[in-house]
Amino acid sequence: MKKEKTLGIVGSIIAAIIISVIFVQLFLTDDSTDVDENLIPTNVTNENNTDQEMLPRNQTVYTVPPRDWQVSGPFEIDRTQYALGEKIFLRVGALASDEKGQVAFLRPLNDTHYTVYFTIPFDGSKPSFNQFFQPSVAKTKGICSKNDLIGNWTAVFQSTNYPNLKFEIINLIVPGDEESYNKVVC
Repeated sequence: MKKEKTLGIVGSIIAAIIISVIFVQLFLTDDSTDVDENLIPTNVTNENNTDQEMLPRNQTVYTVPPRDWQVSGPFEIDRTQYALGEKIFLRVGALASDEKGQVAFLRPLNDTHYTVYFTIPFDGSKPSFNQFFQPSVAKTKGICSKNDLIGNWTAVFQSTNYPNLKFEIINLIVPGDEESYNKVVC
């Protein structure tokens, strides 16, 4: 009888330790990932010189600007301007436990109207995370050419009172992605 009682106590202690370790890993571990700034390209060559109007006179290399984090509450995007082929990076940190909604990235249809390109849900149960996406030409989304992507975009934080963030996609293609953006798919 005493041996069974001892085994029960030891088993309970082991179960409590396992539950504690699981709790720490699930709820107290920071899921955010720091961006290694050394892995980000700094120069984008404009080999075709088709977008010279976007560059200062006599310059044939587009230099990726340093990260210029725009902040709206716990939400951040890494730049105010992107070339076609660059990834748009969203960093979310310190969401309140009751904050729930989605980030809607709106692309321009014309000078006054926008349409949703991509949404990222958020929930305060996961207070920090990173996500990126790369705008691309896609017949299924009605984005027939690079011209449908170029312009002023807006990130809207639905179900919150945080102000929108604005950024621009310019008419310049990252080397190696020319084929993806110079085709018309519709």
